[in-house]
Amino acid sequence: VNLRIPGPTPCPEDVLQAGAQQMIDHRGPEFKDMISRVHSGLQTAFQTKNQIAILTNSGTGAMEAAIVNTLSAGDRVLSISIGVFGDRFAEIAEAYGVDVAKHKVAYGEAANPEEISKTLKSDSSIKAVLITHNETSTGVTNDLAAISQVVREHDRLLLVDAISSVGCIPVPMDAWDLDVVVTGSQKGFMVPPGLAFAAVGPRALEAAKSATLPRFYFDFSRAFSYYDQGQTPWTPAVSVMFSLDLALKKMLADGMGSVYEKHAR
Repeated sequence: VNLRIPGPTPCPEDVLQAGAQQMIDHRGPEFKDMISRVHSGLQTAFQTKNQIAILTNSGTGAMEAAIVNTLSAGDRVLSISIGVFGDRFAEIAEAYGVDVAKHKVAYGEAANPEEISKTLKSDSSIKAVLITHNETSTGVTNDLAAISQVVREHDRLLLVDAISSVGCIPVPMDAWDLDVVVTGSQKGFMVPPGLAFAAVGPRALEAAKSATLPRFYFDFSRAFSYYDQGQTPWTPAVSVMFSLDLALKKMLADGMGSVYEKHAR
């Protein structure tokens, strides 16, 4: 089966079989060891030293988490949309009472960093920029390195939907100085749907201290506080964790450079 859809991608047979293991105690030592391996592997895939929240939901949930942990109602953000999923990021923000300035680009085209810079320069009230790295609906990849440089020059937060790019093409979070980067288990990681990941940088953590949007299940600080115990706050998708553990081992054994080359072919 070779699925080419805006959803789950094919999984290696051994990765699927890993998910068929019997359940374990998600508060026990075996899970503690596994989540430590998984978190380390995710950091390699994200090319970051930042902490990564492991969430039991789809990538859209991680997008919502990025918003509720860094913003307050009435905050103004710039939404850069080059397709359906860029629009979704804006819709999530609007649902929480965030003031969204929309910069929509024609389908099939990438965002122009110079245009983004002009908008940020003309509107000092913008607190954050929402952007999709690789737009699944059109197949277009934004020049995230250049866009990040522009956002840094204007000292705004940059929240990135990298759901169809992490694990497929390079997304060096630390080198590009990104604030929040989110993805899901069902794309580049070759794993069934059910988990999502949000890598969170220091500026985003600082913003979370004053952000007042309601959050409980998606609270990054709550998630990170449980990592010291080798746990997640809530019952995780244990079966998907089994699959992810193996998938990351396979990816790291190949080397991320080799993984990117395979996708490029």
